[in-house]
Amino acid sequence: MEVTRYDEAPPYEAPKHHECFGLRLQGFEVSKTRNFWMGLSHFLPGGGAFEDATPVEKVYLVLEGEVTVITPEGEVTLKRMDSCYLAPNESRSIENRTNSPASMLVAIPYPEPREG
Repeated sequence: MEVTRYDEAPPYEAPKHHECFGLRLQGFEVSKTRNFWMGLSHFLPGGGAFEDATPVEKVYLVLEGEVTVITPEGEVTLKRMDSCYLAPNESRSIENRTNSPASMLVAIPYPEPREG
């Protein structure tokens, strides 16, 4: 078992994000996950992520506050405990349009499984 304590989770910088503080909860340098990693994104009011797409799928789960996820097909505001799935190569941007911080759990697979 590998435990990551919240107060010991290392920060990471998410590309193309702004007014966002990310914490690595599992994977990469934190644990030996082979297929995916997990992060926690704290978005300040007005914070978010610029439009981008990646070749891997993603799952977002809002833990506190709310964020709006915008895709070419439209937009949806996720509130506490709402989640969404984004397919590989699906373009999206993220906005915290509120005056309160928002926290979102992020689960993303590695492009290729890591060696165990």
